[in-house]
Amino acid sequence: MAEFGVTERLARASSRRPWIVIGLWAAMFAAGLFFASGVGDVLTQDISLTSNPESTQAEDLIEARLRGPDQAGETVIVVSDTTTVDDPAFEVFVGGLLTKIRGLDGLVAEATSFYEVGDPGLVSADRDTTILPVVLAFDESNATDEIEPLVILIEEQNEAEGFRVLTVGNASINHVGNEISESDLQRGEMIGIPIALVILVLVFGALLAAGIPLLMSAVSIVISIGIVALIGQAFELNFMVVNILTMIGLAVGIDYSLFIVHRYREELKAGLEKKEAIAKAGATSSRAVLFSGGAVVVGLSGMFIIPANVYRSLAVGSVTVAIVSVLAALTLLPALLTIIGDKINALRLPFLGRGGDDKGGFWGKSARLVMARPIISIVVVVGLLLAATVPLLSINVGLPGVSTFPADSAPRQAFAILTEDFSAGLLSPTEIVIDAPDVSDPEIQAGIRRLGATLADDPLFGPLTTEVNEAGDLEVVSVLIAADPFEDAAYDAMNRLRDDYVPAAFAGVDANVLVGGQTATADDMFEMIAKYTPIVFTFVLGFSFILLLVVFRSIVVPIKALIMNLLSVGATYGLLVLVFQHGVGNEIFGFQQTETIAAWLPLFLFAVLFGLSMDYHVFLLSRIRERFDQTGDNHESVAFGVRNTAGIITGAAAIMVAVFSGFAMGDLVDLQQAGFGLALAVFLDATIIRSVLVPASMALLGDWNWYLPKWLQWLPDVRVEGGSKEAAKEALAGAMAPAGD
Repeated sequence: MAEFGVTERLARASSRRPWIVIGLWAAMFAAGLFFASGVGDVLTQDISLTSNPESTQAEDLIEARLRGPDQAGETVIVVSDTTTVDDPAFEVFVGGLLTKIRGLDGLVAEATSFYEVGDPGLVSADRDTTILPVVLAFDESNATDEIEPLVILIEEQNEAEGFRVLTVGNASINHVGNEISESDLQRGEMIGIPIALVILVLVFGALLAAGIPLLMSAVSIVISIGIVALIGQAFELNFMVVNILTMIGLAVGIDYSLFIVHRYREELKAGLEKKEAIAKAGATSSRAVLFSGGAVVVGLSGMFIIPANVYRSLAVGSVTVAIVSVLAALTLLPALLTIIGDKINALRLPFLGRGGDDKGGFWGKSARLVMARPIISIVVVVGLLLAATVPLLSINVGLPGVSTFPADSAPRQAFAILTEDFSAGLLSPTEIVIDAPDVSDPEIQAGIRRLGATLADDPLFGPLTTEVNEAGDLEVVSVLIAADPFEDAAYDAMNRLRDDYVPAAFAGVDANVLVGGQTATADDMFEMIAKYTPIVFTFVLGFSFILLLVVFRSIVVPIKALIMNLLSVGATYGLLVLVFQHGVGNEIFGFQQTETIAAWLPLFLFAVLFGLSMDYHVFLLSRIRERFDQTGDNHESVAFGVRNTAGIITGAAAIMVAVFSGFAMGDLVDLQQAGFGLALAVFLDATIIRSVLVPASMALLGDWNWYLPKWLQWLPDVRVEGGSKEAAKEALAGAMAPAGD
């Protein structure tokens, strides 16, 4: 049998030299703080696809052969409720504002107004609103970091009586989005951490023991953010990486420490000396943490397969914090426990953390009740999960745009005015790139005229404008789509343009015609996600199956685990669609109703939930398998495993639900969806899956649970909790006692 004693050796080594270990982690924490302070400077809200889709090709051609790197643009909006642009006072105000904008040296490259160029398109139909086109001195990738002086200037102008001034553009949207994201992060921490602390106190009944998991998660998160900041120097990372990293870090960091501290206290209570209790916890719970962490990393690593910076950013952040959390649990935690010793139970609160796990307890009774009627239990639970999955059939994926920002945010208000009085397409024109040796060719020009005529009959498209490079081998046709670039109406218009209008207009024309722009990029992303979804599912399911097969030496256990996890994920997807898309109960939770689910979310949820659910599965089944090896009684082993782990699993799950729910209370709708989805899935997994479906299915299958075909007998015999089968039998007498806390 493969002992995998590395966790015990790490625990013993850390307990022998605790101050050296703590010193090393303190140094890493300080370095993490230093680098984490600059993480915002290396993050972006842009979506980039590395698979070189049509939109990327179009953008690259424009940059290489026409304009160079695109300079970011802003649209400043001036509105008056009392006068019109024909009033001299309006002209004076706009002139003064324009002077101040141009005075932002180094930020603004050029700016103009209706009064200078006379373009009627810069004035609304009712003439109480005008827009000032502003070109920044930075490209799109750098403008977000530099836009703040303009944002502050615009905010100050709102103090002028009778006028309201707003600005909207990719840079200002990203800037405000980052601010909201940071606010959501702080709010999530303020909600999730206190609740987690209360739950830890209830589980441990002692303040010191309850504080250790929070300390461990904080250390892991800070170090991980520092690592991400370093990675961001070389690779483009999306701004959501910090929110997701913190969310996952709080959840797994607390859980891993919870499992180990719980076992350490249990061994102390059984009479072991401090260092031996640490070693025993290292040989059992730490080993479970190692395998559980491996499962989490496997699940999350599936996102690296997808060629998009959003997914790879989420993977970098969540995988990094999972690995750091495991390493901290295996080394830093034993060192801390060595210093704390018997004081782990200090500041004990009366009547808390003293419950036993006798057969007559709640979990013991519920397990036996479920196993007494396994078929009924399975049918009812599976029926409920399948019913919850039904709304998934109507899922509509998209990307949340500025119209999903909080109603009082300046970019959303500006965008509403832009949409009503001008065109939402001003934010991001759609660009049709025509690449040919000579774009002045009559056939190409005829194709452009046909396209213009077709688009003129589609009310969602504006008039065409064209631009030709000096070499005459590239022409860019720009058109505005009158919708939020990330709304269904814009996607539908893009599909008509790509699938019907462009092919019909340029049929038989010898030219390479590509469609680019923000909506085109999003459309390419959806196509890419659809292509890679089965690959990611196969990767995660395959490696999870192999991991469970090796750990439990059973072909039945991993098959059941995958089926149960798919049921849980499907129900989560369905309820997510029900709440956010269909608006059933969204107001109860304070969520926005949206027409789409964030396109990146389903695959992200699948990867995360498969990893996190393995935490509980490994922890529960390892106790059941350990007991089965001791007794050979499947029915009693299942009951024993459920009642001896249900309390700690419930506590751990409650902490995860609290953490994820805290982040769901934010203002960004995609984070609302992520937090709600993760909290819901963990709740389902720790309740009806682990407490009903697992014991019912194991009771129904009996000894077949541990079936391993002869042709797989060569697999290593790895035990997660405890040692060999013989050692387990020798420990039977001690194991018969209640688990304690």
